[in-house]
Amino acid sequence: MISTVYAAAMVPGDERLEAAIERLIDAERFAEAERIVARAAPQLQRVLAAALAEGGWFGESHEAEALKAATVPDPDERIVAVRALLAEEARMGMMVGVAVGWALHEEMTEPEDPKGER
Repeated sequence: MISTVYAAAMVPGDERLEAAIERLIDAERFAEAERIVARAAPQLQRVLAAALAEGGWFGESHEAEALKAATVPDPDERIVAVRALLAEEARMGMMVGVAVGWALHEEMTEPEDPKGER
């Protein structure tokens, strides 16, 4: 559970977010979310790829960082550099993926007007 110092610094919206995150620890609740995402995975992958590309994660800077990590002369240092690059890519992919999921939730919970538009 969260610390009392952290809890005291949280605003009401943060408390609601923390409670929601805690509920995700329940395997059954999370499994349902996984099933929904699995059905939508192909479409979500396109959105995620577009968001990552738009953010510059797979552009020239990414290519330069990949080349830099792969060509470190010392084999041990090369492994460290490649692992660091992969970890950073995973973190960014997760953060962008969460943002995509959040935006999708907002789209799905936003009420439609009488004409069927948002």
